[in-house]
Parts: sequence; C-alpha cells; structure tokens
Amino acid sequence: MNGERFRDHRDAGRRLAVRLVGWAADHGVTGPVVLALPRGGVPVAAEVAEALGAPLDVVVVRKIGAPGHAEMGVGAIAGDGEPLFDVRTLELLGLTPESLAPVVARERAELRRREELYRRGGGPPDVAGRTVIVVDDGLATGVTARAALRHLRTLGPARLVLAVPVCAPQAAGPVGREADDLVCLRRPPSFRAVGQWYEEFAQVTDGEVLAELRHADAVRPTPRRPAPPKPG
Repeated sequence: MNGERFRDHRDAGRRLAVRLVGWAADHGVTGPVVLALPRGGVPVAAEVAEALGAPLDVVVVRKIGAPGHAEMGVGAIAGDGEPLFDVRTLELLGLTPESLAPVVARERAELRRREELYRRGGGPPDVAGRTVIVVDDGLATGVTARAALRHLRTLGPARLVLAVPVCAPQAAGPVGREADDLVCLRRPPSFRAVGQWYEEFAQVTDGEVLAELRHADAVRPTPRRPAPPKPG
C-alpha cells in the first residue's frame, strides 16, 4: 500500500507535473494557465505550474453538504452559476434543491469570502482562448470538479483540462464529459477517499494558499480580467 501512495501534496504535484509536461509536448500545448481548486489542490498545482512555466491561480468551488452531514457532498457551486447537484445522491437521501437553499446560501457566502481573500482585490484570471489546466489533489465524487469545469467553460477557454494525482474510477466518466482532457495518474479500484492515497494529508490553510499565490505572482503573474466594480 505505501508504495502506491504519494508522500504528500508536493510529491503528488511533482509526479503529476512530469506527466503533464509530457502531455503538453504531445498535444502541442503552449502558454497554459494552471488553476487550482483550493485549498488542497494549491500545493499540487504549484508544482505543475512551475514545471510548465505557467501562471498559477485558483478557481474557488464550494461543496454543498447534506444537512447534518456536511462532509457528504451532494452538490457544489462555482462562480455565479447555479448549483450543480448529484441527482442520484439527492434521491437516495430524500433531498431536493429547494430544501438545500440555506446550505447553498451559506456556501456561496464562503465562496465569495475566499475569492476576495485569494484574489486580493484583483479580478478573476483571464482564460479566454487559452488552455486551462485545473488541478486538485484528488477526485472522489467529482461534483466539485464538475462545477468548476462547467463554470470555466462559460469563460471561453480554448481547451479545458482536469489533472489530478488520483481519482475514483466511477467519477472519471462524468468529469471527463465536462473536460476536454482528463489526466489522472492513478485510478485504484478500491478507492474510498482521497486522503487514503497520501501518507501525509495535512489540511492546507488559507495562509499557505496566499503564500503560494504570492510566490507564483512574483515569478510569473497571472493575466487577469478587471475586477467588477463594487456596488454602491
């Protein structure tokens, strides 16, 4: 088991970066933008961005948890779009989108807080016409990744790629339909949780996310769209 696991987020990022450098060469991809799903995807994506010589930014997504069981994701939101729900899970739990409205409102507020914090007053990354590589530390249900990809698709990228070190086999299909390419190093048949495939799976903090983004901006700034004017 230990030989199959990644040591930590950095190790996973370096291994994923090797695969993506080869993938980019094979597909003639130049000038990509790397977007991480915070928080766990940021240290993984930092290694990828450095290897590709690409700017690094984030696409903030919030999981919608089942009432009383927040860790059980039944949907996700990204940007200003409508929530994306896992219809099968809703049916199994006897939930409806309407019953989850308070949860969605709370998660949307947290999404806005994180966007403002991570963007530091700047606008979102400008991805129109570019190859966008979305990176996370793993793919379990896939609902957050699907929400992120669906949101990014509305911004007009030339190519939309999802790259993860490990993914649940059953999630790969639905997510792959949202992306133009899916790069996954490992698809273990006994997948239970992302953390299962890391020897060290420490929670990434807001401070660590900000440090990574500041370092990336100092090395290779991310092209951005203007920030929307504040109301009033």
